[in-house]
Amino acid sequence: MTSWRPEMARVHEEAFGFHADRCAPGILDLLAPVRERDGLVLEIGCGTGKLTQHLIAAGHRMIATDASEAMLDVARKKVPGVDYRQLTLPDDPLPAADAIVGVGHPLSYLPDEASLRRGLARIAGSLRPHGVLAVDLCDLAWGEAFRDAPPRGRVTGDWAMVTEYETPRPDRFVMRHNVFTRSGAGWRRDDEQHDITLIDTARTPEWLRPHGIDAVVGQSFGAESLPVGLVAVTGGKV
Repeated sequence: MTSWRPEMARVHEEAFGFHADRCAPGILDLLAPVRERDGLVLEIGCGTGKLTQHLIAAGHRMIATDASEAMLDVARKKVPGVDYRQLTLPDDPLPAADAIVGVGHPLSYLPDEASLRRGLARIAGSLRPHGVLAVDLCDLAWGEAFRDAPPRGRVTGDWAMVTEYETPRPDRFVMRHNVFTRSGAGWRRDDEQHDITLIDTARTPEWLRPHGIDAVVGQSFGAESLPVGLVAVTGGKV
């Protein structure tokens, strides 16, 4: 689990929040039946509340969760009135819900495939009958796409980030963010490392089937196009 400083949580939102914006229309379409029956949506890995904002604006009742209290602090200020909870998969219990969603591949931050499968099982066990599942996961192809990729940099008025990539083995992808934020008259540096578990995502439907979920793996939640190696796992509980 990453322990984010508030400043780092804000940088993360500004640098990567576009992903939730792109995925939101497709996810909202998938959740239309849940909205019609006023069902409860559980969001995992809500981060700073980018997708949360779209779900609330669409009228959903929801609980938003994340492992990082700093992320939740930002989300509470941006999207007030939501039931926010600090939860860490795969071991923390989840409340029962009529839909479970998550973007930004939160399950892929678990340490290994076994933990990821336990996380999926935990989610499946919390999903009510006729519930909807919509999460994204990192495939083995993600590592191949970034293999030997050069560092990438981004500079704004009050922060800068240089990201380096490493694929030490086929099922492991490492991102190292070197982040500089303004601190008084100078700059503060934070180094964040994210170890991402890569899996053969084509196997997720067979992992979910014993838990009563009929799932498919696709390249999008709707009309958006996910990056190479990032897939959408969607389905429902019978």
